[in-house]
Amino acid sequence: MFKLRDYQQETIDKVYQSMRTGHHRIIVQQPPRTGKTVIMSEIAKRTTDKSNRVMFIIHRKEVLEQAISTFKQQEVNMNLATMGMVQTLTRRVEKLKAPQLILIDEAHHALAQSYRRIIDTFPNAYILYFTATPIRTGHDQLDQIADDIIVGKSIKWLTEHHFLAPFHYYGLGDIDRSKLRKSNGDYSSQSMDEAISHQIYGHIVQQYQRLANGKQAVVYCHSIESAKRVTEQFSKVGISAAEIDGDTDSQVRDELVQKFRDQQLTILANVNLFTEGVDLPNVDCVIMARPTSSLALYLQFSMRCLNPRKGKTAIIIDHVDNFLNFGLPNNDRNWSEAIVTKDKRKAKSSTDNGPAIAQCNYCFGTFYRDQITDGCCPLCGHELKKETKDYKIVNVDLQEIKENQAVKHRKEMIQQILNDQVMANVADKSPGQLHTLKELQAYAKLHNYSVGWAWHQFNNRRKKKW
Repeated sequence: MFKLRDYQQETIDKVYQSMRTGHHRIIVQQPPRTGKTVIMSEIAKRTTDKSNRVMFIIHRKEVLEQAISTFKQQEVNMNLATMGMVQTLTRRVEKLKAPQLILIDEAHHALAQSYRRIIDTFPNAYILYFTATPIRTGHDQLDQIADDIIVGKSIKWLTEHHFLAPFHYYGLGDIDRSKLRKSNGDYSSQSMDEAISHQIYGHIVQQYQRLANGKQAVVYCHSIESAKRVTEQFSKVGISAAEIDGDTDSQVRDELVQKFRDQQLTILANVNLFTEGVDLPNVDCVIMARPTSSLALYLQFSMRCLNPRKGKTAIIIDHVDNFLNFGLPNNDRNWSEAIVTKDKRKAKSSTDNGPAIAQCNYCFGTFYRDQITDGCCPLCGHELKKETKDYKIVNVDLQEIKENQAVKHRKEMIQQILNDQVMANVADKSPGQLHTLKELQAYAKLHNYSVGWAWHQFNNRRKKKW
């Protein structure tokens, strides 16, 4: 059996308290990587211990298999448990025994008709909607099917108490966000093709080597072609990498995932797979090469690497500036407001635009402005320039954000640095480690030194040499 963590027990206590006060359909919000399935299995055990039936619903086969294993480990009476994918259960709903409790995982999908059919068939059952992100793209929200919400501990609290790993976040801007267009709730594949720089594939490898070299990483791509190109680029430099997507044979996919778990693969590029539920505990780096307008997807992407380990600091590399839509993963979010259908929400203050986020022009680290100490970047220690800009996160309702001049300027700078291999090579060196005039000139350009500085340094070294 699993020993419950204090915050998991607290969530369970709140669930039963909500039931005692008359609520029957309750949203249970828990951040990614915090053991939602363990909480559900404990509630299921308590239900079956009283000879009551429980039903568990999910929409992915891989997650279902993991949940069944967890329920068995928690000693749930499986004779009283119906566990299945929503696609299967909704077809057989008339033949199912009535449960006293229904557990729905990844419940931000639960407004779909397939879920509604099951819910409506068992009106007397208690229903617990578990999700890390109780918000949906579009107008309708979960208040249409729920009467209460229990909000779990914040990501900041979980990090401070070592239940999640701390992280460093880097925003690298290989995208023209003005070209993104929405279709069916997220950016269309065609618009992502047009918006993402073709140079991103080489940049992904370069920046991985600079920021996370040797760490196991998951890369989120927007298309099968892009995932294959990313894999090829890593393989060219001798880094073991594989690509999997929805078309990959299930046996091959399982084998590659197991190789990654066994640390026989360093990079796993994927398309729409490692978002919900799949257990990959040894991921130390996430690379986002796919933009999204979905907060749920963003948190699943960015938090994939936050499983804690002593001494670990996770690395999040955002090549597509998703942070401009949503802030950093550990932003405080008002989930109680998020579940309200949009035309019922209270009007927001025009000045309520989220915390200030700053970015280092040297390492491209992205962080909250209040993390800056003595005017230096909290990630690399470099002195921040006075013109460092704040980014205000205004996309609370997932509306499109247009680029401003600061973003364009930063993109131009990134492009310039990455196109100049000499400059990339000197980025993490001190002047004493530089040997050629070109290296000195690149270093001067990177640090905004005068043109004459490089010549002065070079001539002094020639004199000393002779």
